[in-house]
Amino acid sequence: MTDTPSDSIAERSLAAACKAVLLTAEARDKAAKARAVAAQWRHGELTRDRAAQTDWPDRPARPDAPELLMPRDMPRRRMSGLQGRKAQLHALAHIELNAIDLAFDLIGRFIDAPLPDDFIDDWMQVGADEARHFLMLDDRLNELDMRYGDLPAHDGLWAAAFSTRADLLARLAVVPLVLEARGLDVTPAMMDKFTAAGDSKTAKLLSVIFEDEKTHVGAGKRWFDVLCAAQGVAPEVYFHDKLKTYFTGKLKPPFNDAARREAGMPESFYRPQEQ
Repeated sequence: MTDTPSDSIAERSLAAACKAVLLTAEARDKAAKARAVAAQWRHGELTRDRAAQTDWPDRPARPDAPELLMPRDMPRRRMSGLQGRKAQLHALAHIELNAIDLAFDLIGRFIDAPLPDDFIDDWMQVGADEARHFLMLDDRLNELDMRYGDLPAHDGLWAAAFSTRADLLARLAVVPLVLEARGLDVTPAMMDKFTAAGDSKTAKLLSVIFEDEKTHVGAGKRWFDVLCAAQGVAPEVYFHDKLKTYFTGKLKPPFNDAARREAGMPESFYRPQEQ
């Protein structure tokens, strides 16, 4: 039996492919689906939709575990001892799983934005990177006799995404330019702690993630600038305005100025928002 024309169009839909990633619940399956969709786009097997879907999910599917808590209800993590390092790895795996959904939600939710295919290229690469990062971290957890889902996790990352669901510039401001940029600040110290504990394998893994995250922040900054130029507004001023509307609190130092600069983010972007 051959596909009907509408079936063929649905199979090639970029938005449908991104949505399929969001609606995949099991964590490793989600990562595998993300990598497959990124490969489909790279090979020219998906077509950009003319308009955003009207039934876009408010939340991605999630596995039964971990239990999701409010950030304030999360137990405090300490890096001391093996259990503390395993808890830190689990938290990082959860961040990377959320980051998969953030990348594919960004593409699919805003698919009708007047942006070139280069925009899709960049965020597909980000989504594929985040999937690879999750699998790396989950594999390392398994080597340490632990599985993703064994500890509770917080739902703050998706809450930030949902708050910016109607504003592409706000999404770029909050996710890559605040949340991912924070990773540039804290990861080197984590690498040092794992190295000091004799866990060079995890430290090397975090080094790979750290280098990739610079490119993610760089993509966010580049496209934020493009969108601001299209609207005739100053990127720094607009970034500060978006944070006032969509981000509660101030940015926490210390900042990794060198890594942020390498990602294309000058101090004048974030220093005025310092706590």
